[in-house]
Amino acid sequence: MAKRPRRSARKASTKSSARKSSRKSSRSSVRRHVPTKGLYGWITHTDLASLNPTATKEWCIKVLGWKFQPGFPMPEGGEYHLFAYSEKGGGGIRPNNPPGVPGSLPYVHVADAREAFEKALREGAEEMMPPTRVMEGVTVAIVRAPGGVPIGFSGP
Repeated sequence: MAKRPRRSARKASTKSSARKSSRKSSRSSVRRHVPTKGLYGWITHTDLASLNPTATKEWCIKVLGWKFQPGFPMPEGGEYHLFAYSEKGGGGIRPNNPPGVPGSLPYVHVADAREAFEKALREGAEEMMPPTRVMEGVTVAIVRAPGGVPIGFSGP
């Protein structure tokens, strides 16, 4: 019986690493979030609309010391840059969508985004964006509270 040549340990580990890497990247492409129950009612996410998201991101890194995760594409174009300023809070920077103006929008962490949205409407808010699932574990909605203030809800 002929002996098969052994692969070198280096080649074997390289192939193994490549397989692990491809599995890892396919898993990491699906964004997920697990809500933190102790933070209901807190502003835990702030959405920044910018005319130049990359410039805003670089400024936030240099001036505020914020940490960023890899960005991801948005359905309407552009890239969403997720940041964290603490273990419990952060947000994202996105391109401004005219006719809107550059600015910020706070998102309040809630137990149920649809329920919070419906309660807000019953209590006098106006609909700006109905509950929309953005990733596994995260549904967002936006209302205009009495007085004209936009408020977002984020939760399951």
